[in-house]
Amino acid sequence: MNSRAEKVTSLPATLDPLLLPMISPARLGSSKWLLHLRWMAVAGQFVTILIANSLSGINLSLVPLISLVGFTAITNLVYQIWLRRHHRSSGPSMLGSNEASTSGGASDLDGEPSLLQSVAIGLMLLDLVTLTLMLYFSGGTDNPFSFFFFVNLAVGGVMIRPRASWLMPLFAIAGYTFLLRHSVAVEGITIERPENGFDLRISSLLLAFSACAAVVTYYVTQTAGELQRREEELRRAQADQAARYRLEGLTTLAAGAAHELATPLSTIDVIVRELSRHLEDCEKPESVDTDLRLIDGQLEMCRQILARMRSAAGDSMAQRWDKTTVGELIDVTLEGIRDPHRVDIDDADIDPIEAQPLWVPCEAVAQAIRNLIHNGLDASDEDGRVRVDAKLIQGSSSDSSSQPGVGKLELTVQDQGQGMTSDVLERAGDPFFTTKEPGRGIGLGLFLTRNVISQLGGELNFESVPGVGTKAIVRLPLVQSDDR
Repeated sequence: MNSRAEKVTSLPATLDPLLLPMISPARLGSSKWLLHLRWMAVAGQFVTILIANSLSGINLSLVPLISLVGFTAITNLVYQIWLRRHHRSSGPSMLGSNEASTSGGASDLDGEPSLLQSVAIGLMLLDLVTLTLMLYFSGGTDNPFSFFFFVNLAVGGVMIRPRASWLMPLFAIAGYTFLLRHSVAVEGITIERPENGFDLRISSLLLAFSACAAVVTYYVTQTAGELQRREEELRRAQADQAARYRLEGLTTLAAGAAHELATPLSTIDVIVRELSRHLEDCEKPESVDTDLRLIDGQLEMCRQILARMRSAAGDSMAQRWDKTTVGELIDVTLEGIRDPHRVDIDDADIDPIEAQPLWVPCEAVAQAIRNLIHNGLDASDEDGRVRVDAKLIQGSSSDSSSQPGVGKLELTVQDQGQGMTSDVLERAGDPFFTTKEPGRGIGLGLFLTRNVISQLGGELNFESVPGVGTKAIVRLPLVQSDDR
């Protein structure tokens, strides 16, 4: 392990999909749901007024009540037209924001979704005012339909952000307080009240209503938030499962390719050896022997690569654990590195931790880090260098990783390339995504590297400054053999 730097230079998201728009803050799907609910409310209010007035014999103030229903219908028609135009002008971006909102929670919604949110809040507060006025003309709090205050609160708790949803109970309590003292009396509904002040019954009603409004709002917002978190976890689980399926498919493909390539490589090997034997006693330029040795060396490298590809079939390398150390892991990583003279490793940083025991699939992790080094070499100029560092990080109980409290090994690979933009950073690690020139890569190295590291409970992150370079940061938990 001593003089490692010299060694380097000498080397050759189950939830029903129909419910998902209804359990998260206002966006395109939930806004349409609100639109449909308001049309149902218009129809229900109109039918209820007609039935109460004609069949029950209750003498209602039809003109103001029908006018309020018509006002709700007009506002909903305007809302429907606005939604249609908004969706048409937003195009695919609206669908993108629809999914993006599930990843960061309600508080991360911005741009167009915030406009939808503001309109939804305004409409629901307007509906509370309309309900208060309708109850005012139909008996006030003595009207059994005053319970619909809680329906509006429940819808608001589901539709809008938690902080904004607390405006709903404030409006509802204000409306209910107004109705306790002011309403148009309706024979058969209105109960006589004291003319001055709040008696015990009215005070109790107001207290009970306020408490129920707060409880309903709190419970619904908490439930909606939990469902949204479950939705996010489900999407992440589905993404992880899809990534595993892709990895299994690539593993099978690699095994098949290794099997098919073995025959032509063996043929080339035989031909090279025959050429070497026939040319032994012939006069030839020195470059011929050099080329033959180069071909033989490249064939040996191909055989090693094919051996690793075959070993990955059926049993992933990331499932075969080895008892090793940090030093041995780095030594295995350095074997077979392209352009080793351009890789810098500071023994002063690594020697103090080289004896740190590890329990990891050594070859899989080494190949993953090797991919990062090769990417760094490709990203740098011909005379650019790649620096590899390693250090230990003490774990804490507040660690958000899969193994809180466990120490970690941090390996960094810093190149001297042109760096990556934020758009490229977001896609780094996607299968078949590459910024390399045609013929220099197919975009699977980072994908496989990220999958191996994530299977081990680790993480792979990137820090990039355009024009300066990119740093790849690998963190692996220090799981001991007796923990497996």
